[in-house]
Amino acid sequence: MGVRQDYIVQAESVEVARSAVARVGGVVTGDLSIIRAVGAALDDRELEALRASDVPRLRIFEDSPVQASSSHLPETNYPSEVAASNLHVGGVTGRGVTVAVLDSGVWSTLGPLQTTPYQTPHVLAQYDVIQARQSATYSQTAAQQNYSQSINDLFGHGTHISSIIASSGVATTGNYQGVAPGGNLVSVRVLDSTGAGRYFDVIAGIGWVIKEKSRYNIRVINLSLGAPPQSPYWDDPLDQAVMAAWGAGIVVVAAAGNRGPQPMTINAPGNVPYVITVGAVTDAYHPMQPLQYQLASFSSAGPTYEGFVKPEIVGMGGHILAYAPNNGTLASEFPQWVGPYDDFTMSGTSQATAVVSGVVALMLQVNPSLTPDQVKCRLMSGAHPAVNSKGTLAYTVFQQGAGLVNAHDAVYGTATNCANQGLNVASDLAGTQHFGGRANRDSNGNYYIMSDHQTTTCSSGGGLLGSLIGGLVCVVKDVLSIVPLLLDGLFWNGSYTSGSGYTWSSGYTWSSGYTWSNGYTWSSGYTWSSGYTWSSGQTGTGTDITAQQ
Repeated sequence: MGVRQDYIVQAESVEVARSAVARVGGVVTGDLSIIRAVGAALDDRELEALRASDVPRLRIFEDSPVQASSSHLPETNYPSEVAASNLHVGGVTGRGVTVAVLDSGVWSTLGPLQTTPYQTPHVLAQYDVIQARQSATYSQTAAQQNYSQSINDLFGHGTHISSIIASSGVATTGNYQGVAPGGNLVSVRVLDSTGAGRYFDVIAGIGWVIKEKSRYNIRVINLSLGAPPQSPYWDDPLDQAVMAAWGAGIVVVAAAGNRGPQPMTINAPGNVPYVITVGAVTDAYHPMQPLQYQLASFSSAGPTYEGFVKPEIVGMGGHILAYAPNNGTLASEFPQWVGPYDDFTMSGTSQATAVVSGVVALMLQVNPSLTPDQVKCRLMSGAHPAVNSKGTLAYTVFQQGAGLVNAHDAVYGTATNCANQGLNVASDLAGTQHFGGRANRDSNGNYYIMSDHQTTTCSSGGGLLGSLIGGLVCVVKDVLSIVPLLLDGLFWNGSYTSGSGYTWSSGYTWSSGYTWSNGYTWSSGYTWSSGYTWSSGQTGTGTDITAQQ
């Protein structure tokens, strides 16, 4: 028998997947019921036998490592910079709303993460997916203890993210350090002491959150992690799990990634069209001076390979100061960023994602009946895009989405039906329909947004996003339709310009609304520009999941 490697095996049901693995002599390592899959250890012979089997709807994915999304740089006033601090004064603190943080754990005995301003526990539960995979008794014991056992954050990233979301510590300004200081946290450990994890663990963590959402009132999942996509969003097992959470009524906030500023660098699971994908802005060491804010050069840009505009929104993500264990891996490897009070400075779309998750908690405290689609709509409609002195967008929608998140305007916004129009998460999960976005690429390599007319004149053949996606040819009959795209920042040659002096405007009017965020039914084959054909085989390739720091 050869050396076994870890895989995720998906079929029509968990039982069918289990049987298929057993028939070829493989070892089932765990269940992933939310995506009808199991973890499996297979050697080369067993893998080939499984590939050759006639099991209906069989998919096999490598279960490779996953990592956190942060990069490295003094203290930012991020709650004030996104207009959250004034809401705190009025009692809007995220009270009663729980955010599940899937990361490296949390330092829950730290004072600002121990209790809320209302003297109630911040951290309601902790679950260690990695230990659950390694120990046959952990899950049962943890459940018997009501998930109250502390899980050490050996890396530091999870504590940093949790602190940004919900720290009740008070900064030198007198403001709370967290965006939602009254909110609750559930910590799900899916990353190890190096900030790496596996697809299996993240998917299992999402499954646990869905199962326990009512018990802890989990309304938000924060995913400050990711990996480059290797398949269409609907075929990726992690993306499927994220869609299942969205379909279960949980708002999912995901990091765009730190592979910018080049186009088409959005990470999975941020490439899922339904979720709120977050890019990063920095104040460039000029806190509370919006004219100095600029898009972070590392922030990943869209569109996705399926043609969706990403990110939807940007948050403060440059040189963010928050708590982290001073004996964790990050503090040991980067001592220059360790502060005197158990704090640590990091930059990345991870941190921007945590800021937005905190804002979502504020929204759901004030309007607890909001659905995930409604939350996304109001976040986007309340965002402030960067505009230049001419009043046009300083960055395209592929870079800044709808703009910089604004907590006040998101919490008190009234917009409806402006996000995820034309999409259907239930059909996507069932495999009866999949969707493409409106982004395309012209013969000169410029990205633009197709009109309704252009998306309905697509037929089989050619390529969506120019040469980057095959399977659809879009017949563009109305050249004049490009004009409003230029005005609305919906046209991009892929370049990045560093600079400041832009106004983050609350008065910008999108001439076409938010139709650029809509989708339409995908009806054909699809091929990566590198020659990898998504629809031709049963085996997909997993990639490293990393913390987006």
